Amino acid sequence: MGDNVVHLHKNTDPPADTELSADTASVTTLTVVPEPSPPAPVPLWVRSGRAIKSAATHETTKTIVRGAVRHSLYTINGGRIVARRTWDGRTGSRYERYMRAAEAAGNMELAAEWEERLQRFRDARHRRRMDLLHSPMDAAKAVGVGAGMSIGLLIALGIVMALNTKQVGDVITPLTATIEFIGTLMRIVQIVWGPAVTIGPFLALLALWAVGRKQQAAPQWALPANVRSGEGEPITPSIVVKALRDLGIAPLKNAIKEMGDAGASMLGPIRIAGCGVEVDVTLPSGVATDEVQKRRRKLAENLTRHEHEVFITLPEAARTVRLWIADSGALDEPIGPSPLVTDETMTADYTKGKAPWGQDLRGDAAELSLYQRHVLVTGLSNQGKTAALRALALWLALDRTVQFWIADLKGIGDWAMFDGIAQVLIEGPSDDHVIQATEMVEDAVEEMNRRIEERRQDPTVVFEPLIVLVDEAQLAFMCPVVGDDKRPYGGSKATSRYFMAVRKLHNQGRAVDVLMWQGTQDPTDQNLPKLVREGAHTRASLVLGTESQSRMALGDKAVDGGAAPHLLRQGLDKGTLVVASDGITIPAGQASITVRTHFIDDEPATEVAARAKALRDGVTTLRVVDQGEERDALADVAAVIGDEARLRTNEVLKRLHALDPKVYGDQWTNDRLKALLEEHGEEPKKSHGVMVVHRDHVLRALANRDENGSASAAQ
Repeated sequence: MGDNVVHLHKNTDPPADTELSADTASVTTLTVVPEPSPPAPVPLWVRSGRAIKSAATHETTKTIVRGAVRHSLYTINGGRIVARRTWDGRTGSRYERYMRAAEAAGNMELAAEWEERLQRFRDARHRRRMDLLHSPMDAAKAVGVGAGMSIGLLIALGIVMALNTKQVGDVITPLTATIEFIGTLMRIVQIVWGPAVTIGPFLALLALWAVGRKQQAAPQWALPANVRSGEGEPITPSIVVKALRDLGIAPLKNAIKEMGDAGASMLGPIRIAGCGVEVDVTLPSGVATDEVQKRRRKLAENLTRHEHEVFITLPEAARTVRLWIADSGALDEPIGPSPLVTDETMTADYTKGKAPWGQDLRGDAAELSLYQRHVLVTGLSNQGKTAALRALALWLALDRTVQFWIADLKGIGDWAMFDGIAQVLIEGPSDDHVIQATEMVEDAVEEMNRRIEERRQDPTVVFEPLIVLVDEAQLAFMCPVVGDDKRPYGGSKATSRYFMAVRKLHNQGRAVDVLMWQGTQDPTDQNLPKLVREGAHTRASLVLGTESQSRMALGDKAVDGGAAPHLLRQGLDKGTLVVASDGITIPAGQASITVRTHFIDDEPATEVAARAKALRDGVTTLRVVDQGEERDALADVAAVIGDEARLRTNEVLKRLHALDPKVYGDQWTNDRLKALLEEHGEEPKKSHGVMVVHRDHVLRALANRDENGSASAAQ
């Protein structure tokens, strides 16, 4: 290579010589860079959707909706308050309520006092009712006597007037004037009655609204900001001690009475913790921590809070319970959008990073490390399970080294945005899709074994992470299909293909970064076997129905330590998870943490997925796992019939299965064979009471198909 210097600037001076020698000639190659194409216009439906979303989420819209709901509920709940007051005034329910409260608190003296008051109320009510039996006759006598005395008085007054005026007619003048006055009153009533009947209901509603407004009888989120912030008693040491004293635990109540400081020594400092406060309570001897845990609702009500606004956990210190008490109504407020949506520059790091999942009860960011951790997310249906699991996957997709194999056994498009990110994407709820998902997990086991063998030969080798994700995994465990090898796809026995594949990944996949993520709903021993759920490093649960389900989802240790997804509110606590994992920061001494996850809707999820695709070189997503050779089902039927004039449908199915067991498996039935022939104008017929397929009919169906240019392929 020579030492010539090539100048990249164009020389605008004309050459001195008209001819260039071969030594001085140079060749300049120009690369034409086209102008970047203008960005594609945003579709009208996208702009319209954004405008509608912006209008719906605008603060003015929220204020209007909040005001409309608040004033409507003022009227409705005002009616309930008036009805309850009326009922309490007419019956002894108020006394009975106070009596039960005193008995529950163990104050039998106060209970006896309320019982005595109730008895006095009943006696007085009985006397009033007995008086009503005589009141009609007494009232009639009183009316007669009153009318007679009034007439006599008016006539006496008339006589006085007549003596004064010397006119006899003045005797009845007072009586006549009274009658005219009564008539005038009746005419006034007739005039006012119509408008009063019309306006009366509105005045009644206004009165109910005034009662409801005075009592602030509306949800916390609908009340004005100044009222919301001031609702509920502030948590002070005396209020906490009083709430504990009134729990109905006799040893605790007696110990508080005997303490010289009235129980204040039990309490640690009350600390502000997010949207609430936190305090440690050291229980006196003879009081077990689980006795306080079992009375969570009563403790919350004693603190003027709802049950879901008080959480009880057990720190490491003996005989100590940790109370977290929310500000009234704070947990009903949304936590805001995910950083994945608001920060378009965010990337992920599988080994060192943490997924921004939501907020804990303190209001701090809840971030989860996914490095070499199997994940299990469960809960009741339609409570945010898929959204919580998808939020983790969307963050991890921003790390271009991570591979995804995904099976969505719900199949309604919740994971459609991973087309172009995932190497495998299965979508659908049928047994065929479960079979494909099982084969996908088995392929992951083979990939794991290949990596383990490669690691043995070269301990320094580093593998790209592979996330094997199955959403609605309960369908896989409950699948009734049995394969050609007589092994069921579902179940929880050693012969179950899906169960055993998951167990193998749990046992060894972490070492070579092949990780199993599962989302399942309404866990039972049948649809979430014990060995599978205990194999997950990160276990998270949304609201569940029973404590036993909570133990299935999170384990005995977490539930015994205070984890209680079964106490969350179905429908109201969507997206709220109780998490047991070493990948998330959990306060010292606790076995779990409650996380309010960010909700990422389909449209922003698609935008995040688009950013993930832009980081990758391009991924071709396989939609069906191991499809096998595509076959012409109609031609195969003709082939298996051969030269026979007709063949029983059962025999045709057996021969098809022998021809290709994978394609013509258990999903091929008499109905499917009949549908195949009917599609081309033919169908099986009965011969001597048995369904048969005629060779001529099949050949005729082939001819019809060829004429119509259609093809029927076995999937």
